[in-house]
Amino acid sequence: MAQESEEPGDTSVPQAVESSYAEGDTVDDDGETVESDEDDEDEEDEDEEDEEPKLKYARLTSSLGSLYRNGDATSAFLVAGDKMFIGTHNGNIHIISLPSFQSVRTYHAHSASISSISISPFPPPLPSAVPEGVSRVVSQAQTPKRAPSIASEASTSSPRNPRTQVIPNTPSNAIYIATSSIDGKVCVASLVDVKDVQLRDFARPVQAVALSPQYKSDRTYISGGLAGNLVLTVGGRAGTSSTSTTTGTASAAASGWLGTIGLGTNSGKDTVLHSGEGAISTIKWSLTGKYVVWINEHGAKIMRSSLHLESADSDSAWKRIGHVDRPQDDGWEEMASVWRGRVEWIDEKNLETDEGDHVREVSTPSPATAKLKRQVSQSNNRIEKLLIGWGGTIWIINVHPGGVGVGKHAGERSVGQAEIIKILRMDCIISGLSLYTPTLLLVLAYITPDEEDDDEEKSPQGHKSKASTTSTGSEPRGGIRHRQNALSPELRLIDLNSSQEVDTDTLTVSRFERLSATDYHLGILPAVKAPVVAQTSRGTLEALSGMGSGMWNATINATSLLSSATSVRSNGSKDSDSKATSSTTAKGRHDHARNIHLHVEAHGMKIFIHSPYDCILATKRELSDHLSWLLEREKYQEAWQLIDKHPEVISSSPEKLVEIGPSTPDRAQASSDDFYDDNASTIDSASKLINSSVEKEKRRIGELWIQQLIKADDWVTAGKVCGKVLGTAQQWEEWVYVFVGASKFDEITTFIPTTQLKPPLPSQIYEVLLAHYVANNRPRVRELLELWSPDLFDIKSVTTVLENQLKYRDVREDSVEDGQVGRDWRIVMESLGKLHVADGRPREALKCYIRLQDADTAMGLIKDYHLVDAVADDIPGLILLRVSKEQKRTASLAELQEATSEAIDLLVDEARNGIVQPDIVVEQLEKKNMTLYLFFYLSALWRGDGIQETQGESHDRLVAESKSLVNALADLAIQLFAQYDRDLLMDILRSSTFYTFEKATHECEERDYIPELVYLYSKTGQTKRALYLIIDRLADVSQAISFAKEQNDTDLWEDLLNYSMDKPRFIRGLLEEVGTAIDPVTLVRRIPEGLEIEGLREGLSRMIKEHEIQYSISSGVARVLRGEVAIAQNTLRSGQRKGVKFDVVHKKDDHVDIAASSAPPGPEPILTKMEEVTEYKHGPQPKAGHCVGCHEPFSEHETETLVGFACGHVFHLSHLLNYENASRPDTPPDVELDENGEWAPTHSVGAKVTHARLLRDKIRDGCPVCASLPAAT
Repeated sequence: MAQESEEPGDTSVPQAVESSYAEGDTVDDDGETVESDEDDEDEEDEDEEDEEPKLKYARLTSSLGSLYRNGDATSAFLVAGDKMFIGTHNGNIHIISLPSFQSVRTYHAHSASISSISISPFPPPLPSAVPEGVSRVVSQAQTPKRAPSIASEASTSSPRNPRTQVIPNTPSNAIYIATSSIDGKVCVASLVDVKDVQLRDFARPVQAVALSPQYKSDRTYISGGLAGNLVLTVGGRAGTSSTSTTTGTASAAASGWLGTIGLGTNSGKDTVLHSGEGAISTIKWSLTGKYVVWINEHGAKIMRSSLHLESADSDSAWKRIGHVDRPQDDGWEEMASVWRGRVEWIDEKNLETDEGDHVREVSTPSPATAKLKRQVSQSNNRIEKLLIGWGGTIWIINVHPGGVGVGKHAGERSVGQAEIIKILRMDCIISGLSLYTPTLLLVLAYITPDEEDDDEEKSPQGHKSKASTTSTGSEPRGGIRHRQNALSPELRLIDLNSSQEVDTDTLTVSRFERLSATDYHLGILPAVKAPVVAQTSRGTLEALSGMGSGMWNATINATSLLSSATSVRSNGSKDSDSKATSSTTAKGRHDHARNIHLHVEAHGMKIFIHSPYDCILATKRELSDHLSWLLEREKYQEAWQLIDKHPEVISSSPEKLVEIGPSTPDRAQASSDDFYDDNASTIDSASKLINSSVEKEKRRIGELWIQQLIKADDWVTAGKVCGKVLGTAQQWEEWVYVFVGASKFDEITTFIPTTQLKPPLPSQIYEVLLAHYVANNRPRVRELLELWSPDLFDIKSVTTVLENQLKYRDVREDSVEDGQVGRDWRIVMESLGKLHVADGRPREALKCYIRLQDADTAMGLIKDYHLVDAVADDIPGLILLRVSKEQKRTASLAELQEATSEAIDLLVDEARNGIVQPDIVVEQLEKKNMTLYLFFYLSALWRGDGIQETQGESHDRLVAESKSLVNALADLAIQLFAQYDRDLLMDILRSSTFYTFEKATHECEERDYIPELVYLYSKTGQTKRALYLIIDRLADVSQAISFAKEQNDTDLWEDLLNYSMDKPRFIRGLLEEVGTAIDPVTLVRRIPEGLEIEGLREGLSRMIKEHEIQYSISSGVARVLRGEVAIAQNTLRSGQRKGVKFDVVHKKDDHVDIAASSAPPGPEPILTKMEEVTEYKHGPQPKAGHCVGCHEPFSEHETETLVGFACGHVFHLSHLLNYENASRPDTPPDVELDENGEWAPTHSVGAKVTHARLLRDKIRDGCPVCASLPAAT
């Protein structure tokens, strides 16, 4: 229990504190009190027992066995950096490295119990990260072959002659260690240099010593003890033993006097900084070295040191800046010198936060917390935080840096100011304290023995560890025998905002009954971020190898540690009677040490609790610890959810990996070469192992969760959990039968897998569930068949069960279920249809859906599986799938057409494909007297509805094919179209020629369809009858005029004019619309005189305007024609006047037309031009100056007439006449045929005319050569 101080004398903290104080100056807090609620504690005891502890514990005693040889026990403890510093009652100092727990150095410095340890610098620098291979080489080179025992080293070592031991001179080892003892001496030794050691005798027991943070350079430390003097020692020569000048002895006085005149031995100078207030129990420098705090019997004092002091403030060195008086409660007068004060300077930057910090920060803060936040936000300089625990009181103090004062202290300089932020009263003695997080205070509490009875009466709070059986009967040599009724210490976490205990763990340590509050020590190693180090090529593989055999060995031994009696466990463990176990082999000890290393190497803050006979390590609980805690308390739901959210919890949980076990042989035994060769496969196998282990653990915990729910009779939740946690077919089969055996079908059916597992779940599981619902809840069957894939069960088995329902009339079409007629029958039929389709029997399924009148599904089956032929015997049933009995009676034509459109379109498409012929459909519909539906079919067939276009076929051609199918039924179609759709009637009358004229005329006359009759009469030549129908029945002058124009019959126009002359409306229509079809003069003259015609002027104007337009158009056309004729005539005349060139070839006298030539050397080239490929009928291509007929060149003395063409071809007249008929004789102009058929010379006119006629016939088409060429030329 913790409560804030409530003292009447407390006053608010002054804003400025002077640099020096009188002896009686104090610094107080604001006096606000916050107490815990005692009533709530009793009510919440039961709940608190189930709260998870925040810390986990590991006992390190077995790794420190060398400390306790020869009955020795620890009396002083300090942990910092990577080392533990332990002083014993025999005067030995042990320096142990972490986390290896190897002894770095052991030496004997005192003849009595060591009272305190201090190191410089504090905290020491962390060791630099080096590749593991390098560290192994260094350790092998520097580690002695055989480590000496404590006894041997203690006997052979002394401050003057320490045992030689090589320690690397690294920054982490370059430290000085100061120890004080009740033998009155202070020893300061270097860890690296065994010769750099000082021993100083103060003649009275020294309770505390504190090295300067810069001891290496200033050789300064402060000590104090039972003499009551706070002594500052400066200087001193290494390797010497001297007496303090404060002892008052003659040798001390002589040493001091000689030193003042320069004849001393440089043994150092001692200065008493404070005295007269009783024994000094604690001294500690601040982390910055600026301040020193010490505790004597009157209270705690804070002074400014000489470090980091500005020259202006040099006089303020070693001046007090504040003190805290001891409480004036009962017992303090006697116990002030007995209770040892505990102080801790806090580095808030190294503090971690937990999940509850944010909640505590946002909750209503205490005034002290609010003040602290305000000061931190307003101060630019660093504020140092100090914790003081003395007796049962805790002070939280902020030490502000100095500076120039303000306000009433303006002009005054201050070197520091101490302000109490909070005071807590505890119901215990403080044996150690620190900050766990910024909002949680960590306290090692020693329970006073006189409260034992009270504690037994009330329920214990917090978490208690198991009793230890490892205590022995040994006691510290020379120590005081404690009373036998001491209680186990507790480690408490206190919320600084509410002053309530958040967590309390009772620690069981060896021989705690005989220990006092001063026997316990608390050491803190803050969380440190690991530095980024460049790894060697082997580093990654070596790290990976840690996942192999090393991990298994470590985790196995972790299990043995946690189950052993030496472990410290929080309340709630199942084993309450643990027995001590010890390893008897070297391998066991080695594995155990490696297990301890895992705890020391854990991330986060490490809390060491030290007693004379034990060392316990407390660390923050990890996810794996949380998982184990949940499993111990059977909180399987939370455990499963934790693994699901954080799968890495299994890979980091040694216990779980041990249960799973390695799947491959221990690779540590293999050679390193093999390891490097197979590193990729090792990584892959390790990853697979972890993944499989996660799934395996999830399934295991999931089944425990299900069992828990079933025991609680919560089957509904158990079913939901099954769907979430079960993953294998074997698990599902087992648990489904559990639910089936308990008749909990509904609870498990919803969550059973809907997809096939690997390996698959037995089909009998699904069949059993379906069979149950077929017999008891048929609507559920429909839902399950929608949800489950048919691959999950045997379709035939389920189909047989459903068919038996119909066979044995368990369900009937007229049965009533829940007020619905035939509900279960419909469900069974639907289910059978689905199963038939899934089983590859669509025809059987179609029968089911037709019986159900499920048009959508039935039509879908017909289209998908082309099953029209399956229903060809029942076309009416197919058409009426979507038409109910009520619709047959009341629905309109449009509604019925829409309802039957899908089936009709399907029949039309199948008719085009030749599957269901139209005559079959017509026959069945006529037999059922379904005239309307027959009209729907024929009209769709005529329009081509439902035709699906295919590649390469146009829609118009398909529609034409569909119309051709109606030709055989044309008379029936005209009858139905005349009855239901006149538009289609006119369409078929105009488009088709396969109907009977008399039947069509009869239908139209019967229904008085005049436009249709007009068309029919005009089509058969009865135009006059048609015209009179238009005039008499329709009285539509426009249609009459259009009809007359269309027929273009003079007699018809005459009949129209005769009929219209006594009808003014018709006359006006003729004037307006006749246009130029008839002579307007004739029309006007036919109008009777004196006949009044309304709109005559407008009609005449319109007619005249149309004629004017017609005349204008005709004139324009005539002008265009005349122009074209004139152009053609000019072209003709130009051609006639143009001369024709006749080339004449001049030949030499010795010219020969025929010459020999050699054969061509190669194949003729391919001809590419059109004129080159043209073949002349009568020889080679003609040449210029040669006759085309005889190919002879023309000469200047030609006697025969030459005929030339514009194209350039020239003929002898005789050769032209017989160009295409070589057998025809020449007909020269001076000969003619006589009565005997022979040519005879003549010069008559007849012969010339005949000759001219022959020549005209020959050249009518122009040049015969060009006329015979292809059109392309």
